[in-house]
Amino acid sequence: MQKKSGEVDRFITALEHPLKAGIEQLRSAILASNADISEHVKWNAPSFRYEDEDRVTFRLRPIDRLQLVFHRGAKVRPDSAEFTFEDPSGLMTWLAPDRGVVGFSDLETIRSQEAAVVSLVNQWIRA
Repeated sequence: MQKKSGEVDRFITALEHPLKAGIEQLRSAILASNADISEHVKWNAPSFRYEDEDRVTFRLRPIDRLQLVFHRGAKVRPDSAEFTFEDPSGLMTWLAPDRGVVGFSDLETIRSQEAAVVSLVNQWIRA
């Protein structure tokens, strides 16, 4: 069952973004995939939490694309250097050993990669 938050609902209602439909699609798919994932607004974008810790956050700028940022909370963790994660999809671009992004430039890409991205989110939150 999806646990959409009113805070994120209001944020998305007010959002002007060319990939808004894709944001809503990914949001719904991620929330539906795991009852332990919740959401709120962080960094001026929807963010997904697991065990009360932010793990995956939308990046909505620049306006011509969107990204999902995979992270391990707001601060660098002491075990960052030892952290490893296997990305079988090959979709992630690594920004640091424990921070990656998956980018989308159009709705077609979002639709075609949705299942792989949802799988990545569920792997990531447990890593």
